[in-house]
Amino acid sequence: MGKEQSFFSVMIVNIMLAAIWHFCSYIFCISVDTKFFDPEKKIYRPKKWERGGRFYSDVLKIGKWKDILPQHIGKDGFSKDHLDDVSVEYLNEFIMETCRAEWNHTINCILFVLLIIINELLTAICLSILLFIGNLPFVVIQRYNRFRLQKLRRTVIRKETTAIEQQVGN
Repeated sequence: MGKEQSFFSVMIVNIMLAAIWHFCSYIFCISVDTKFFDPEKKIYRPKKWERGGRFYSDVLKIGKWKDILPQHIGKDGFSKDHLDDVSVEYLNEFIMETCRAEWNHTINCILFVLLIIINELLTAICLSILLFIGNLPFVVIQRYNRFRLQKLRRTVIRKETTAIEQQVGN
C-alpha cells in the first residue's frame, strides 16, 4: 500500500483482508471432506523433534498456558476441557478434528506472504508477528493434543484387544 494512505486506512484494509482470509479458510475447513484431514498424512504425522509430544511440555511448557487460550467449539464440536467418550470411534473423530484445526491455523499463518506483498516492510512485519501470535499457539496445542489422544487411543485399543482375547480364551 502506498505511503499516501493513513495509518488508519492501512489498518482497516489489513483487518478486512485478515477477516476475509480467516473466514474463507474456516469455511473450507468445515466444507471439505474429512478425509482431507487424515492424521496419517505426512503434514499431521509426528516429527522426530517433537519427541512424542514431550517437546511441547518440556520446552514450550504448554501445560502452563494452553488452557488460558480461547477455543472454538462448533456445533457438535470437541471441547479441549474434557472428553465426552473414550471409544475408538470418538477418539478417531477427535484426532481428525485436531488435524482440521491445525490446518486452519497453519493456513491462516500463510497470510503473512500477502501482508508482505501489499504493505511497507515495517507494517508487514508488525502485522505478521500479530498473525503468528494469533495462530501458532493453536497449531502447537492441536499437535500436542493429538499426541495425547493417539496415546489414549492406543491404550483403549490394547484394553479392548485384551478383553476380547480373554473372552475367546474362556
